[in-house]
Amino acid sequence: MIDIKNSDGIYFVGIGGIGMSALALYFVNAGYRIAGYDRSETSITKSLSEKGCSISYEDNVESMPFLFRDLSGKNKILVVYTPAIPFENRILSYFGTNGYRVLKRSEILGVISSQTDTIAVAGTHGKTTISTMIAHILKQSNVDCSAFLGGISKNYDSNFLQGTGRYTVMEADEFDRSFHRLSPKIAVITSLDADHLDIYGDYDTMIRSYNEFVNKIRPGGILIANNRIFSKIIIPDGVTCYTYGTDPGADYRAFEIIRKDDFYSFNIQVPGGIINDLHLVFPGVINVVNLTAAISVSLICGVTEQEVRESVVLFKGVKRRFDIRINMPGLVYIDDYAHHPEEIKACVDSIKEVFSGRKITGIFQPHLYSRTRDHAEGFARVLDRLDEVIILPVYPAREKPIEGVSSELIFMKMKSDKKQLAEMDEIPGKLDVNNLDILLTIGAGDIEKLVEPIEKKLKMEFRR
Repeated sequence: MIDIKNSDGIYFVGIGGIGMSALALYFVNAGYRIAGYDRSETSITKSLSEKGCSISYEDNVESMPFLFRDLSGKNKILVVYTPAIPFENRILSYFGTNGYRVLKRSEILGVISSQTDTIAVAGTHGKTTISTMIAHILKQSNVDCSAFLGGISKNYDSNFLQGTGRYTVMEADEFDRSFHRLSPKIAVITSLDADHLDIYGDYDTMIRSYNEFVNKIRPGGILIANNRIFSKIIIPDGVTCYTYGTDPGADYRAFEIIRKDDFYSFNIQVPGGIINDLHLVFPGVINVVNLTAAISVSLICGVTEQEVRESVVLFKGVKRRFDIRINMPGLVYIDDYAHHPEEIKACVDSIKEVFSGRKITGIFQPHLYSRTRDHAEGFARVLDRLDEVIILPVYPAREKPIEGVSSELIFMKMKSDKKQLAEMDEIPGKLDVNNLDILLTIGAGDIEKLVEPIEKKLKMEFRR
């Protein structure tokens, strides 16, 4: 058993990551002394610093507060790291070489998961949106919850929510099989498209890993699965399974979905009845489906129908998930975290649904060499649905370059003649603001650094 309580301080290697920062906030609220390292300052690290965390941007042991590099007190220090940080990192190497307690983020989440009634949301797409929706509904109800989110909730301006209820909402990350550390009371599986094949090797192995996650659900627990992938899941004894979606056979089914000006009106069939005339302001039919999953979990947790109705209309979304930064006559700017062909397809479908008939210019940053290699044709096919496309270099994250794999692999497979390759530092200067209609930035890497400069340029230069 991992002993967290007997620690004088906790050091996070990669503290600026969205998952790591949520954990850091959890321990800040618990009264621990927190420090950490990351490669560059961001809005997330600035916020952590304001809350009392000591953060260094130098990969140098001397940059750490003395408490964390004092070997005589190493048994009272807990070190948490993310796989995004390479082992050759000097700070991480120092901790490992000198016998500190060094744990993965997933191991810490596993401890927290075992001590609470965890709601774990898994799947190749939609985890962040659905987990944030669940957390929002529970927070607005008599049930309450805490939550570790994979994005910044617009309702709460945070990726960590502190609550007094017995439920904790978490994303169940399939990368590196991290979700096998969790022991949820309720689990959700949103989708099972091929991804992280650099870890799993092939699709069948990935599916087996998801079924191993399902086996982590506590006896007497509940699984909520997207109706379209239900056939691939093996339900263990002692676990009750419900399905959700828009298909007639789903246990929780959204139907009569109607777009009305700036919101969706829809009904949800639930076991034993129907909840009529719900309203969702957040764009995209895919998000009505996501909300159906969130509502199913919420009802199971004890949220009332009236609390569901009142909370869903207030849901504002998540930063970098169909994040509409500008919406004025003649110019729209949307930023999205999509980094898999199916995610980009869902994003583009939503844009075409909400802003029908308008010209879409996309700036895409591929994420990971392995994902670019595995899905080059899928990326090319979905990007061809845009009117104009700018492709940035691959964001490597934790990976080393793979010979023959670059953004040009996608570029050469595209059929569009309105495509170009560009470097990060050429954007936003390359944009002709008054020749844009809808601009979309897409990717899970550091493309987010372009969002504010692009937004500023568009607002300053738009003249129509």
